[in-house]
Amino acid sequence: MDRLASNADFTEAITASGFDWNGKREPIPFATENDTLNGVSMMLGWLVTNKAAIFSDVRTYWSPESVERVTGKKLTGKAANGIMHLINSGASCLDGSAAAKNEKGEGCMKEWWNLTEEDIKALTEATDWCRANYEYFRGGGFSSHFKTAAEMPVTMIRTNIVEGVGPTLQIIEGYTCVLEDDVHKVLDERTDRSWPTTWFAPNLSTKSADSVYNVMAKWGANHGATVHGHVGDRLITLASMLRIPVAFHNVTEDRIFRPHSFNGFGTTDLESQDFRACAYYGPLYR
Repeated sequence: MDRLASNADFTEAITASGFDWNGKREPIPFATENDTLNGVSMMLGWLVTNKAAIFSDVRTYWSPESVERVTGKKLTGKAANGIMHLINSGASCLDGSAAAKNEKGEGCMKEWWNLTEEDIKALTEATDWCRANYEYFRGGGFSSHFKTAAEMPVTMIRTNIVEGVGPTLQIIEGYTCVLEDDVHKVLDERTDRSWPTTWFAPNLSTKSADSVYNVMAKWGANHGATVHGHVGDRLITLASMLRIPVAFHNVTEDRIFRPHSFNGFGTTDLESQDFRACAYYGPLYR
């Protein structure tokens, strides 16, 4: 009988958003598909931003060449080096549509207490609720559907469990991208036209994240949590306090701060330093 139960996308999407039918309220990170590790990622992102976190599948890498082949158009701007398709069956927070506006009139994601009635109305109107895809949900239900309609700085996060190591963190900063409507339609419908979509272009600023393809290839799972702003430096500091080594990131060294004692574990290779220090000190919570 459980195979005929409806999906929980509405519950998940609204719970993770910065408002509900009673108005604005603190978002509650809620990970779909029982992905507790992505739930941890959402919580960490929420803690350093006070903003709702977008739960997404890290679904597809689109190279500039492949986009031009299937659409006849070139990717430009932030998307010029390729994009990643972040999409899920409908459990993404409604804040992810970027229909809320900042003081400059730009689409953004806000702290829940800064959401206005106009923002909530715009976020609600930017989202429609599509009939659940019966291939996935035999019992039906509804999936939230929107596209992130603003170019904005974001950070994608993933917590993994590595045998012999324990929890590790992946952190990639970049930008959401707005594609031309006809390009969006072709690419989006390669997956599912009824699911919420965010097009993501990572910052290619470090050796470990030297191409969009490599970011996709090194990602530890098919899920990720995305929060507004470039907050990778905050997450690295928080992870060091929790003794969680960061296995993959694109934050430049001048922005990284860890406890001074970590220098006792090496100073030239900060990733190895991080792993050795976290292993020695052990987890802050057991």
